[in-house]
Amino acid sequence: MNDVRVHPQGLCESDEVGAGTRVWAFAHVLPGAKIGRDCNICDGAFVEDGATLGDRVTVKNGTLVFSGVTCEDEVFLGPNVLFTNDMRPRAHIRKGPDELVSTVVRRGASLGAGTVVVCGTEIGSYAFAAAGSVVAKSVPAHAFVAGNPARQ
Repeated sequence: MNDVRVHPQGLCESDEVGAGTRVWAFAHVLPGAKIGRDCNICDGAFVEDGATLGDRVTVKNGTLVFSGVTCEDEVFLGPNVLFTNDMRPRAHIRKGPDELVSTVVRRGASLGAGTVVVCGTEIGSYAFAAAGSVVAKSVPAHAFVAGNPARQ
C-alpha cells in the first residue's frame, strides 16, 4: 500500500487497495474490502468487508458501502449514498455473508446525493440515479431514474 494515501484521521484496514487511491479524514475501510486503483474515498465514508470497488471509483462524503456491494470501474457515488444488504434485518438474527443480498453497480454509473439502493438490484452501465432516489428495482444501462421509488 505504498502508493495509497490515507489521511491521518482516516482508517484503511484493508490490504487490497490499489495504487493511487486516497482515503480521507474519518473515512473507514474495513479489512476484507477490495478497492481498485485511483479511487477517492471522501470524508466520513464507510466501506465494509466484502464490498468491492473497481478502479477510479469516487465515494463522496458520508456514503455507506456495505458487504455484498460491487461497484465496477468509474462509478460515482454522491454524498450520503446508502446501500442495503439485508431485505429483512433484525437485530436478534445474526446473518453470515452467504445470507446477505448482493448489489452490483455497473461501470460508469452515477448515484446522486442521498440515493438509497435496496439490495438485490443491478444498476446498469452509465445509468444515473437522481439525488434522493430510492432504487428498489434494477436500472437498465444508460437509464436516468428519479423519485421514490425510482422510475425511469
